[in-house]
Amino acid sequence: MDLAARIRDIPDFPKPGIIFKDITPLLQDAEALRYAVDQMAEFGVGKKVDIVLGAEARGFILGATLAYTLGAGFVPARKPGKLPFATVATQYELEYGTDSLEIHEDAIKPGSRVLVHDDLLATGGTARAKCDLVEKLGGEVVGLAFVIELSFLGGREKLKGYDMFSLVKMEAE
Repeated sequence: MDLAARIRDIPDFPKPGIIFKDITPLLQDAEALRYAVDQMAEFGVGKKVDIVLGAEARGFILGATLAYTLGAGFVPARKPGKLPFATVATQYELEYGTDSLEIHEDAIKPGSRVLVHDDLLATGGTARAKCDLVEKLGGEVVGLAFVIELSFLGGREKLKGYDMFSLVKMEAE
């Protein structure tokens, strides 16, 4: 299935010079949505995933669905101040600045097998931050699953040593 055809470019969002990859058309297409979740779940099968960790906000959409499909739990990673319980946090670099993510301090139990999910792998900063949070709490990152990989930004380099899967790889625009 041609998932790339269901990803829309939005120029200059969230800042001038950035081309945002909008997965909304993919999510609106029932067949494409099912295919995307099934392909990422196939990557997770055999990894004995306990938890899928997805970051705010698009990582929630497919992350929770992926967790359900794998028979795993779901943990949301959120922007600071959004979670109601005690949290652990990490700061990371974006291609256009810095940001932070938090998860509840009891979200990942020591020894938990965690599949990290996001809609997009760009520079690897967000994914690396999620891996750091998992490992800080004693969990094991068993894989990373992305819908889109912007391979020209070199995100894989920040994630060496992790098993990774991307549905759509995009080269320089």
